[in-house]
Amino acid sequence: MADVLSSPLVLVLGVVIVALVAVIVVLLVRRARRHTFASPLERATFSTLHTVALAAPALREGLNPNSAAYALPYLRTLLDTCALTMTDARGEVLAWDGEADQHKPDVVSLADQVISTGRQQVLSHSAIACQYPSCDVRGIVVVPLESDGAIIGTLAALTTATAGPVLLRATAEVARYVSSQLELAELDESRARLNRAEVRALRAQISPHFVYNALTTIASFIRTDPVRARDLLIEFADFTRYSFRTAGEYTTLSDELTNIERYIALEKARFGNRLNIKLQIAPEVLNVVLPFLALQPLVENAVRHGLSGKPNGGTITITAENAGAECVIIVEDDGVGMDPARLTEDLDDAHLSGAHVGLGNVDDRMRSAFGDDFGLVVDTAVGAGMKITLRVPKFRAGIRV
Repeated sequence: MADVLSSPLVLVLGVVIVALVAVIVVLLVRRARRHTFASPLERATFSTLHTVALAAPALREGLNPNSAAYALPYLRTLLDTCALTMTDARGEVLAWDGEADQHKPDVVSLADQVISTGRQQVLSHSAIACQYPSCDVRGIVVVPLESDGAIIGTLAALTTATAGPVLLRATAEVARYVSSQLELAELDESRARLNRAEVRALRAQISPHFVYNALTTIASFIRTDPVRARDLLIEFADFTRYSFRTAGEYTTLSDELTNIERYIALEKARFGNRLNIKLQIAPEVLNVVLPFLALQPLVENAVRHGLSGKPNGGTITITAENAGAECVIIVEDDGVGMDPARLTEDLDDAHLSGAHVGLGNVDDRMRSAFGDDFGLVVDTAVGAGMKITLRVPKFRAGIRV
């Protein structure tokens, strides 16, 4: 046995085993490094980015007690202070995170000065009066929160150390980040207000061009065909209920198509066999979300400007196709068409003339919701009808019914 153990073969095997173990250890170390950060700086950078990312969603809701209460713990982690608070533009405390809330009067007083002067304010240890002997607060820093050049609130940091240049700079940088998020929140709200205003304008545009004709048509059937008059009146009621609803800026393709069918039923009562419609809808895109009243104006445009001027009328074809991450919707008519240059002029002057205002409205809202790459694409020529194409993303953050 001793001869076997001392043989060169065992020595070689031992060397091979040691080498294999070394290789495995190296591979495990490399794998571990791929899942960790190589330096303290990388770890600190990741931690900071992760913290600000956690605070961002609340700040994008605007400056209010709820958003301040949610964001302050994350922001206090960045500054490593004993307390952090936000006030509104009147100096009233929105939320407080941490200890030493007995110093709220001091914060409010400094916030008033910041709001009136636009400059940060500092209260040193010698100027802080506190009735609590165990209070560790040694400095208070209050900096402005701004949006579009106006002060909309303040951020106040309370520290157990002297409020030196490092804390002043750090607090100012955090306030700058908060201000940028609040500006984005204001931009989101402005965009939402614009969308609501455009929908209201579109509803007002529908009213004079459609309601009168629909009611006149219904009235004409009251004596000759009361059953049809009743059915049309129900269609009209459902159409207006949907068109003038107040719930949300978005809808599903299914609901929009249902409303178009009501619209066509009312218009067919007026045009008779001169107006026809074909639907070619892929079932898998029926739940796609798009701006409210995005399709009805396109169909109305086809009726008013495409088919009403054609002696024998024509057909409107609506196609909705599944295209991977998008839904492609086409509204096409075989009406009189128009000069593309004239259409461009009408769209530019739609807010003045009222011509094709529905198309311009839908184009603006599609671009606002999904980006400039998702505006309307219009193909037309004199005597060649009109084809309008919309591309709708199947998913976009913040777009939901």
